[in-house]
Amino acid sequence: MRNLRSIGIAAGLALSVSVPALNAFASEPTVPPVPATFPAEGKIKYVARDSILEFKALPEYHEPGWVTEKFVKAGKLPPVKERLPKEPLVFKTGNMPNGVGVYGDTMRHVIGGRPEGWNYGAGQTQGWGGIDIGLSECLTRTAPLFQVEAKDTEPLPNLAKSWDWSADGHKLIMHLVEGAKWSDGVPFNADDVMFYWDDEVMDPNVSPLNGATQETFGVGTTLKKIDDYTVEWTFKDAFPKQHLYAMAYGTFCPGPAHILKPQHPKYSKNTYDQFKNAFPPEYMNMPVMGAWVPVEYRADDIIVMRRNPYYWKVDEKGNQLPYLNELHYKLSTWADRDVQAVAGAGDFSNLEQPENFVASLKRAAEPNAPARLAFGPRLIGYNLRLNFSANGWGNPDERGQALRELNRNEDFRKAVTMALDRKALGDSLVKGPFTAIYPGGLSSGTSFYDRKSTVYYPFDLEGAKAELAKAGLKDTDGDGFVNFPAGTAGGKNVEIVMLVNNDYTTDKSLAEGVVAQMEKLGLRIVLNGLNGTQRDATQYSGRFDWLIRRNEQELTSVVQNTVQLAPVGPKTSWDHRAPESGEVDLMPFEKDLVDIVNKFVSSADNNQRASLMRDFQKISTEHVYNIGLTEYPGALIINKRFSNIPQGTPIFMFNWAEDSIVRERVFVAADKQAKYELFPEELPGKPGDKGPM
Repeated sequence: MRNLRSIGIAAGLALSVSVPALNAFASEPTVPPVPATFPAEGKIKYVARDSILEFKALPEYHEPGWVTEKFVKAGKLPPVKERLPKEPLVFKTGNMPNGVGVYGDTMRHVIGGRPEGWNYGAGQTQGWGGIDIGLSECLTRTAPLFQVEAKDTEPLPNLAKSWDWSADGHKLIMHLVEGAKWSDGVPFNADDVMFYWDDEVMDPNVSPLNGATQETFGVGTTLKKIDDYTVEWTFKDAFPKQHLYAMAYGTFCPGPAHILKPQHPKYSKNTYDQFKNAFPPEYMNMPVMGAWVPVEYRADDIIVMRRNPYYWKVDEKGNQLPYLNELHYKLSTWADRDVQAVAGAGDFSNLEQPENFVASLKRAAEPNAPARLAFGPRLIGYNLRLNFSANGWGNPDERGQALRELNRNEDFRKAVTMALDRKALGDSLVKGPFTAIYPGGLSSGTSFYDRKSTVYYPFDLEGAKAELAKAGLKDTDGDGFVNFPAGTAGGKNVEIVMLVNNDYTTDKSLAEGVVAQMEKLGLRIVLNGLNGTQRDATQYSGRFDWLIRRNEQELTSVVQNTVQLAPVGPKTSWDHRAPESGEVDLMPFEKDLVDIVNKFVSSADNNQRASLMRDFQKISTEHVYNIGLTEYPGALIINKRFSNIPQGTPIFMFNWAEDSIVRERVFVAADKQAKYELFPEELPGKPGDKGPM
């Protein structure tokens, strides 16, 4: 077999030819095959960025009649105008697919997660499935950008209504929305922003849910309060506009400082665990800036959220949003979410489990189907992540340390990627034109993807075994599995513990496929199946050899969480973090990736950014940095009674579809409304009270 190291990617690899070398050896790198097309894919209608929203005062404001009658006239609430900011965020009618809506009705979700509590900034999950998106608001917003062309793409204003750069580009002045209030009526201001930054992001003992760290916004970045509605960022790099994306969901969504601060160890006698767990799922009416507030929680049953009477967004006619009065989250399974949405017992689902594709398509095609279904681009990818930290992250034992050294061996990684029959893995999930071969690197559905810059090592089991031998691995005891070299980990079988999320059938199916295919290569894989929360905690602590993970935003949108593409800081990478020493033991090609990511983050030149990502893709896939498994499209399933659903909404790009469809402006026409509300004509109560008022 030819020596793969001798093949010069930059000079000798025929990445630019229209047809990959048909007479090449199977083990030679090439470009991935062109994916099959599928007619069910929805088409996105592109709009100008400034056509989506603006901040301005309107002549008059309105709310549901029952709010006025039951709460304002009774003296329980101020008039709606007094509950809104001086200049509320106004969604423009021209960007609303069905125009101005009407009040009423409920959106019923089914989720597989379970809430840990409401302290998002301290690392607690609310159960996913759109719960946190419904109650959290962030400095900027990115989800609706899927409908904006790349040349016009920049995060939308949100809690930060505008921003100005200094002449040298090292300072960013952010102007917060003035007069907005938390759902309990307490004003939102810069103190909330500074508490999140100083006492959660910057406190090493607190870990915000999506892993925001100082490195997320650039090493050495500072943030200070100028006045109640102005904050100032200071960056080491000039004009790092990329950080505006990191100020969106879910890396900069401040919590209510007036509720959180008294529980923080810095301001109380609490421990950090007590602070994190101070607001369990049973704690109702947690103050939020989002459109709905949690008012009911029944373990393993349901979470109910009611409209926020202080929500600070309106339509162009002055109607305070949201249109929908209530959200339900039935606590079931992720697979059940698809089933109930297709059947009409649920209203919304991100169809991301390919095992359900065919049945869902058949049901949606029936004339009496309650839900409509539309596929988006192939943005759901799965990859195999290898733990590259060889200097102590996670405190590995002798076997774990030896395994990490193998992970850092390029011959070993090539053996693994060449032993994967990706077509078989995809077909094991669903037959048809859905799945595509994914070598790794950027998702093919992102605008930064370049097929010609993608290095693909085709399936070649014999070639893979040769690469394994080059890595110094042989089956010395004849049991079918290769052994560590003598003197390393006792010369025992190479046994790899692979972390997998047990919450999803797809994850488990792919994991089982990888186990079977690696056994043919001579590698013994032991599965460590955990639920999502446990999986994340295990991964963040570095206690894994390999893990299977669905692609995150750094591989799908690229402009979000970009620093996670490479270990640019001690905690930015998913699979290569530093121990307490703070030193990341970079491999030579990783240094190039870090340099590319840093240049991308600091560049405002779209052509340069595209070129940098082509370089990233080539280096990343050439050196098998993350090992792709398969990728496929997702589909949005939504009950036909809902209006204002943008055409071609992807289930996940800049954010999940729950946010992309802009739920606060989704409505149900009066003649289609159903009586699903569990707390009709009720509003959230005081923080900590049980149920609505």
